[in-house]
Amino acid sequence: MDPSRISLRRFHLPDVDDFLKWASDDKVTRYLRWNTITSREEALSYLQKVAIPQTYRRSICLDDRSIGYVSIKPGSSNDKSRARLGYAVSAGYRGQGIATAALKMAVANAFTEFQGLVRVEALVEVENIGSQRVLEKVGFLKEGLLRKYGFCKGEIRDMIVYSFLSTDMIK
Repeated sequence: MDPSRISLRRFHLPDVDDFLKWASDDKVTRYLRWNTITSREEALSYLQKVAIPQTYRRSICLDDRSIGYVSIKPGSSNDKSRARLGYAVSAGYRGQGIATAALKMAVANAFTEFQGLVRVEALVEVENIGSQRVLEKVGFLKEGLLRKYGFCKGEIRDMIVYSFLSTDMIK
């Protein structure tokens, strides 16, 4: 995959149809906290109320078409030194290095965009081996297992915590 074809940008309302293509796929939303989007109206509402207003939620684009997202949410008040990373990529584009390239861009941007940020962390379900590999390719360090930690799709699940510090090097 030619890395020049991959970009991050804010979501726009005209992304609705591309967004719906991947956000309506259970394979994509399986490990996400939000449910599969089932209609164009729901996709438009999600973009308007969630994706666009968030400080750092970017569309992962291939040739400027939305094929996924990455979000970085800094903590509040005394917790601004760390942020939580989340992402997803269309099932049809997995295994091509797109998620890895997008996360490298997002993590590099995070430390300049958020003053005082020292740590970006990601929580990954134990079963989500693909996401663990992506994080490790970017340079995240696997810190440990959090037993029965994350609530997703009606279940409390074991999570693995990964971190990337401002002093770490992107691979």
